[in-house]
Amino acid sequence: MSEELKPTASNEDQPAQTWFSSWFDTPYYHILYKDRNYREAQVFMDNLTHYLNLPEQAKVLDLACGKGRHSIYLNQLGFDVLGADLSENSIAEASKNTNDTLHFEVHDMREPFEKKYDAIFNLFTSFGYFENEEDNLTTLKAIKESLSEYGFAVIDFMNVTQVLNTLVPEETKTVDGIDFHLKRYLKDGHICKDIIFSDNGQDFHYTEKVKALTLQDFETMMEEAGIYLLDIFGDYKLKKFYKNESERLIMIFK
Repeated sequence: MSEELKPTASNEDQPAQTWFSSWFDTPYYHILYKDRNYREAQVFMDNLTHYLNLPEQAKVLDLACGKGRHSIYLNQLGFDVLGADLSENSIAEASKNTNDTLHFEVHDMREPFEKKYDAIFNLFTSFGYFENEEDNLTTLKAIKESLSEYGFAVIDFMNVTQVLNTLVPEETKTVDGIDFHLKRYLKDGHICKDIIFSDNGQDFHYTEKVKALTLQDFETMMEEAGIYLLDIFGDYKLKKFYKNESERLIMIFK
């Protein structure tokens, strides 16, 4: 399962919580995923902005920006960037980097923005984790409404077929002295990852849960949302998408 998911989460020792109020608002989320390949991510954004031929100082929205690392890089490329995320803790951290052309705000991606953007990026599988599946369509419509007349949007999602073909059912990752026991499986049309660990004498159990959306699923939703799918790529070098082999499902639309 892709290591960059920002999905549904719950702690079994606490009352049931919605996806946005638990796992990726904890420090443990950032500890577990601290070794992500950010250089690869920057190469992806270099390729993406070049492909889209965005003008200097274009207004770019980084939707589900986390702590803002990619928003910061996009800003360094010369764009006027807003990073938006539902995690108040992440936005508080990201906001330390605010400048005249880089801003951050807490925002629910199901809601359109008042401003219009030349490009909207939803990167690293930050889609498909709503309990109500209608919210996925609602999010697509909100993205469409937030685009300028000539704007482009990008969703970078996992390639479900490839993920399921290469799924590692169980493993243990030790990061900062914490043993994270990971279990991955498909359940009710969702790719799930149980994350079980102990720290300071306390036991934790979170579950990531992402809808196993295929290209066909996205095409159906986009048609309903009135979105025009322009191009599809299969990796961060923007190579052709192959259903059974490609690491990513990257969709460019307007």
